[in-house]
Amino acid sequence: MVVADLVRVMESIAPLSFAEPWDKVGLHVGRLRSPLRSPVLLTIDLNEAVLAEAERANAGAIIAYHPPIWEPLKTLTDRTPKERVLLRAAEMGMAVYSPHTALDAVPGGMTDWLCEGLSETGKVPGDCRALKSHAARPATAEVKVVTFVPLSDVDKVRNAMATAGAGIIGSYTVCSFAAPGSGTFLGDESSHPSVGRRGVLESVSELRLEMVCSKAALPLAIETLRQFHPYEEPPIDVYELLPKPTRGIGSGRRVALDRPTPIRVLAERMKKHIGRSVVRVAASELDKPVSVIGVCCGAGAELATVASAEGCELFITGEMRHHEITACLDRGLSILLGEHTSTERGYLPRLAKRMEAMLPGIACIVSKNDADPLTTV
Repeated sequence: MVVADLVRVMESIAPLSFAEPWDKVGLHVGRLRSPLRSPVLLTIDLNEAVLAEAERANAGAIIAYHPPIWEPLKTLTDRTPKERVLLRAAEMGMAVYSPHTALDAVPGGMTDWLCEGLSETGKVPGDCRALKSHAARPATAEVKVVTFVPLSDVDKVRNAMATAGAGIIGSYTVCSFAAPGSGTFLGDESSHPSVGRRGVLESVSELRLEMVCSKAALPLAIETLRQFHPYEEPPIDVYELLPKPTRGIGSGRRVALDRPTPIRVLAERMKKHIGRSVVRVAASELDKPVSVIGVCCGAGAELATVASAEGCELFITGEMRHHEITACLDRGLSILLGEHTSTERGYLPRLAKRMEAMLPGIACIVSKNDADPLTTV
């Protein structure tokens, strides 16, 4: 096992393409070809207490949910706690990897785990989808090239464009769509039409030929199209394609419960699920049954507006500011706060089991020193 194997496993569990654009996910410290020794330590936050625990265990890597490198580092010395942790990890040959919002977004990830707390059965109750669906566009299908070709030349043009990189969809090549139609043109005295005569309005049976293409391959695809198209002036349209959203992948979750449940009952379930003796609730009526709930791990205030617009009656997250809470109440959206890391930490044992199953011979352990920095007195 090498560090690259750990990275491969983490990216299969939580593909980095699912992370928010602003996030700092991936390998923060380490060489991909360095040997990976056991164990791997999992933590929410990487601080000096957690690093000391990793040293005692002689850990080969640390999975830190929150990115240890967030703001740009100007130096890497022993001057600050953040720098000391990263410098010492490098000196000890420990790789450091952060999945953060990629792990939130993925099906079966941290957010779905938090949604399980709404039910007493340990399963997400009712219909569940992302509040903000992740949208992706394959690199080979960034645009669609459309032309109009006489039937006798369609195969020639299609095959030529395929050699230039057009028509790739997943594991398939030479992909196209053709539909019949009628095209007209009137060439002036300087034209040299391949069909019909100049100065005469011509009508030709044609096929509309469509092929997807990457932006990188587009110049060559168009040049090739012009080269193999029979017309002096080939008709060419290029349409930019939008990313396609996936319902179950993305930021936060919208859960439509199987049956309406009072906020008080949901609060009790969530306390048990995240292992807290208390949670904070902002609601006009605790015994009010709700049917649609928004969920986001950690600090989810930016999704509260989305949740309200999506018809959610209760929004569950870790922390929010006072004015954010009152704004939600004004919109009729009740709030349940489980504290930031308490809405995240309970997923780590599940992640450790998944990783161990994919990394034979490597033990994955959850940090005992990692804890919520806030306590109640």
